[in-house]
Amino acid sequence: MAITFCWLCYTAQAQIGYQKDSLQIKVYTEIEYKGDRPSKIKVVKVFCDYCNEKQIQFLSQEAWTISYQNRYGYREKIKNGKAKLAHYIRVNKEDFKKIQ
Repeated sequence: MAITFCWLCYTAQAQIGYQKDSLQIKVYTEIEYKGDRPSKIKVVKVFCDYCNEKQIQFLSQEAWTISYQNRYGYREKIKNGKAKLAHYIRVNKEDFKKIQ
């Protein structure tokens, strides 16, 4: 019982630890379907007020890649429509500063 409690405390600290040294940025993407096949993937908006152009490009590419990998992963197939997705991308602060 004590070991379980110690392990839960440790994992709770690990969950809090990422907030100190990383950023979480929200990105909206949209997948357009014709029939039941995806025809176009588009990044709609990157929610980052303090990012420069290179950082926005990096985040857009990451979100596009995630959408591309999940384009067939829906339980309910979309036919002739659009799927709107929200992605939360977590990046280390130091690594993000290096993108210039």
